[in-house]
Amino acid sequence: MKQQLVLASGSPRRKELLQQLHLSFTVHVSSVEETFDANQSPYEIVMSLAMRKAKDVASDYPNAYVLGADTIVVHEQNILGKPHSEEEAMQMLQMLSGRTHEVVTGVALVYQGQEITFYEKADVTFWELTNEEIIDYVKSGEPMDKAGAYGIQGLGASLVQKMNGDYYSVVGLPLSKTLRELKKAGYVYEMNGS
Repeated sequence: MKQQLVLASGSPRRKELLQQLHLSFTVHVSSVEETFDANQSPYEIVMSLAMRKAKDVASDYPNAYVLGADTIVVHEQNILGKPHSEEEAMQMLQMLSGRTHEVVTGVALVYQGQEITFYEKADVTFWELTNEEIIDYVKSGEPMDKAGAYGIQGLGASLVQKMNGDYYSVVGLPLSKTLRELKKAGYVYEMNGS
């Protein structure tokens, strides 16, 4: 029987990352509300949300490897999710300007009763941004569906002075670690993409 991999996320970035590894997979967006317990650590939050998403979708795919993921930006103990308005996006970017923040991505894998969670993180430092740079970036529309109001793989790359950690976890899915965990769970992966 052919292995099936299901991505429990509608994120175009996560989809592109899995395609980069030539993985064959199905996308099934989870209906889980992205709410969390504010008393949890950022690491617990992303792993818990990722697992809720994976389990939600796994109920429809009992024999598939189901991947869930969640990414948050943490600045001085404040968790920055996706902005709800352009004003909120501008506030987030002003907060991050000239400072270092942490990006944490939690991943969950559910397969025939196995449940695996892990996270990867990176420290990202922004340049000191002018109001004009922030306004121009927000007007581009790119910040609106991204945690912390920026995407490092797009126009947001121009905001980043330096980064220390897993680049792909900042994009939304730590590829290397995810693939290793899939293989540990029994998923067969060959470099030729089969």
